Amino acid sequence: MENKIINIFDSHAHYDDSAFDADRDEVLAEIQQLGVIGVINCGASLEGARMSVELSNQHDFIYSAVGIHPENAGEYNLEVEKEFKNLTSSNGKIRAIGEIGLDYYWEENPPRELQKEVFRKQMKLAEDLSLPVIIHDRDAHKDTLEIMKEFPNVRGVVHCFSGSVEFAKECLDLGYYIGFTGVVTFKNAKKILDVAKEVPLERMLVETDAPYMAPVPNRGKRNQSNYILSIIDKLAEIKGMDINDISQTFIKNTRSLFEI
Repeated sequence: MENKIINIFDSHAHYDDSAFDADRDEVLAEIQQLGVIGVINCGASLEGARMSVELSNQHDFIYSAVGIHPENAGEYNLEVEKEFKNLTSSNGKIRAIGEIGLDYYWEENPPRELQKEVFRKQMKLAEDLSLPVIIHDRDAHKDTLEIMKEFPNVRGVVHCFSGSVEFAKECLDLGYYIGFTGVVTFKNAKKILDVAKEVPLERMLVETDAPYMAPVPNRGKRNQSNYILSIIDKLAEIKGMDINDISQTFIKNTRSLFEI
């Protein structure tokens, strides 16, 4: 990888996470010095959504998304929905509804029917507000796709994509982008590499999911947005492109989807 600063836009991070409580301001200052020109900070809970909005108010380069993650589906109610509507109507830095979706991996997560109900409600909210969605899908490809199809007017990104090439193509057919994380740098990442080869460049986003999912060579560490360079480097290799050129395309894609 070239030792030069390359502009990057992290399309999915969680700087509201408690992992950054001790040094959040320092990390946000550092990543800007290392070429990060934009971040979409995604809410996963009501508290996280509120803090994401606050971070986007405090930092010009941060934009926010508000949503309830499937593991917190029990939080969602009419009052939360009303708050999200009020926030988005009064704040232009909120660019999406997310992180929303389904997660069937953890047994302790809310019941699947509740997850689906809350996912549908937030998809409808996105439709009503004319905002894109940021979708979390873990071990729930079939149900996720079914609900996506119920809302043909909604577009967005399937974040941290973990499905097959066939599933990716169905998402693309619905107008969605595919989000690539540090998993593309892992040794056992054959499936997502196959997806990366097939997804058109203009429909790819790069993301850290910070503080989670740090790419090689930082795997196991707390993730942060400048580490995304390892992801971009791997995707440039797959697509046979210059790293700076492909990063500019990812920035363009992110700005296009989130209307930034």
